[in-house]
Amino acid sequence: MSSIASLDLARWRTGGEAARTVEREVDEGLRRAGFLLVHGHGIDPALPAAVRAAARRFFALPGDVKQRYAVAVGGRGWIGPGREANGYAEGTETPPDLKETFAVGADTATGDPAIDQMWFLSNVWPAEVVELRALLTEYTAAVRTLSDELLALFAAALALPVNPFADLAARPTWTCNINHYPPMTDVGEPEPGQFRIGPHTDFGTVTVLDREPGAGGLQVYTEADGWADAPYDPAALTVNIGDLLAYWSGERWPSGRHRVLPPQPEAPEEDLVSLIYFYELDHDAVVTPLAPPIGRVTQGPPVVSADFLRIRLDAITIG
Repeated sequence: MSSIASLDLARWRTGGEAARTVEREVDEGLRRAGFLLVHGHGIDPALPAAVRAAARRFFALPGDVKQRYAVAVGGRGWIGPGREANGYAEGTETPPDLKETFAVGADTATGDPAIDQMWFLSNVWPAEVVELRALLTEYTAAVRTLSDELLALFAAALALPVNPFADLAARPTWTCNINHYPPMTDVGEPEPGQFRIGPHTDFGTVTVLDREPGAGGLQVYTEADGWADAPYDPAALTVNIGDLLAYWSGERWPSGRHRVLPPQPEAPEEDLVSLIYFYELDHDAVVTPLAPPIGRVTQGPPVVSADFLRIRLDAITIG
């Protein structure tokens, strides 16, 4: 899919003209699609593979066992089928997404109960799959490091004199969702307009996705191509920007619009697991959009990260 740029972070780390070339590729690629395919990310592929295997053991548990860890959207634990419909974020009423999720997030409490109960809840770990805790803790630490590097790259791509995210993401909020997309033989034939994840944009700054390709897989929307299958390379991670970063860029870079197709008739047994890391900023970070000529639109008002995100999270929650 030509609209989505592929880049090598190792080239950027070398500096000099190679780095400048990568920065131009990033700016051009994000302007087209809000998506990138990132090589040279430095995460050992054995780590997400081990996380995925442990997650499959959790998802294979009986429903009454998983129910012990059930939480609402935005919580820490198991978000069961029928709890979320991402299409609502675009104002489209859709049937519930065909997935279940195990979610963890930032637990660096501030000491303010009102803030911590919203953004820094304690993570919940299944006693039945004890290895998941260590594996997912290691993985999220690695992806946070990568996300910070990506934000530094994005600031450099706009030739900013300093990286503003060094201060805006000192104690960031983040969530890592492990999404399980069961086969059609488990969930039945999709309803009209039903997806594994409905069309939407993400809410934060950077989303890092380690995914399995499939017939009912990820599609990306661009003005040039409409809906098309996202490119896949097992050596790369899929990265997209969210609404908060798009707003910060003055809409120079669109928030990457995407969806995950429902199980397809030609692959009714397809069973996929994706690891999705949603990176944000400090809960109280004030984001001021970049003015033209860097920004594409007239400068909007500053927004507080937590307020910006909460509105969007509420929109996709069913019940």
